[in-house]
Amino acid sequence: MKAQTKRNILIYSISIAVPLCVGVLSALFTMGNTDIYKEIKTPPLSPPSFLFPVVWTVLYVLMGISCAMIWKYRKTDKNAEKALYYYGASLVFNFVWSILFFNLRLFLPAFLWLLMLLYLIIRTVICYYNVYKPAAYLQIPYIVWAAFAGYLNLGIKILNG
Repeated sequence: MKAQTKRNILIYSISIAVPLCVGVLSALFTMGNTDIYKEIKTPPLSPPSFLFPVVWTVLYVLMGISCAMIWKYRKTDKNAEKALYYYGASLVFNFVWSILFFNLRLFLPAFLWLLMLLYLIIRTVICYYNVYKPAAYLQIPYIVWAAFAGYLNLGIKILNG
């Protein structure tokens, strides 16, 4: 196997592992608190709770693939560097949102936090688009899901005070 191929495999593996680790850590930090859906009123279109980890796993893999696609441009394109910054910030916001929502049950602050997360995702996608369009396209499901999460979060806040 060529050295470049090995390097690409390593970059993609690490890039996918990072968001998956964020998801696993988030799950560990919120363990025992995610059964919240049995205790609260949820808005229409709320998916069953078993669907969330499935969707997030797919999204984390897509996030990692996009990051790997952009990584190789980081030294030659300022948009790539900026995109990776926004992406890293979005991972932090993603992680903290779970704690605000599930552990602390601070639904309104969690919603406001989610709006900032959505902003960071959109900024990431715009930067990705300016560097390598396929990387940006892979993030469309993430934007849609984050917006849907915002709807659910706000609906839960309204329905549960």
